[in-house]
Order: sequence, then structure tokens, then C-alpha cells
Amino acid sequence: MTTGTKIEGVSGDEEKTGGGVQERTKPTTDQKEPTVYHVVLLNDDYTPMMFVVDVLETLFQKSPAEAYRVMMQVHLNGRGIAGVYPWEIAETKADRVAAVARDAGYPLKATVEEA
Repeated sequence: MTTGTKIEGVSGDEEKTGGGVQERTKPTTDQKEPTVYHVVLLNDDYTPMMFVVDVLETLFQKSPAEAYRVMMQVHLNGRGIAGVYPWEIAETKADRVAAVARDAGYPLKATVEEA
């Protein structure tokens, strides 16, 4: 029996649902994964292998075994993937490699390529 009078403290929505709880659904938004990029170390004839391992361990947080594996890829294949990151982070890592190598007097280079 509804007389059209409202009960104080009860909203119109509560009257329609009988005071039960309704689940609110959020509209779905299509969020794309960010495009990732490879930071690639390039081989040269002057940078010592242990320096490359140190760079991989410090700048890319690689374990000693993983750093050695990547260093050997660089040495044998001319290039090796140091890490996979979103664009801004990949660019920063590549710049950091160049700066650390330059400070140490080595020509080690890193490039950024789309994965």
C-alpha cells in the first residue's frame, strides 16, 4: 500500500529495490597495454666483458648468471636484449648506459627498438 508519501531517510532508489543492495557496474573502458620496447646493447671491440656484466647487474637488475648470458649474446651476436620496458623507461635506461660507459671511458652503446 503506497500512498505517495515518502519516508524520511529513504531515497527513491531504496523504495524501488525494497531496501536491498544493488550492485553498481562500472562502464568498461578498453585499456590497451602500453607498447613495450627492447633496450639492446651493441657490441664493440673496446668495452670489457666484465663492464657489460656490471652494467647489466646495476642498471637492469639482472642476476650475475643472467647478466653473463646477455653479455655473451652481445659478444657473440653483436647485440643482446638488456630489458623490455615502456618507451620512457627504455629511453632513460639507454641514456644511462651511454652516460655510465662514457664516464668509464668505454664506447658501449644501447639502442631502443619496438618489441
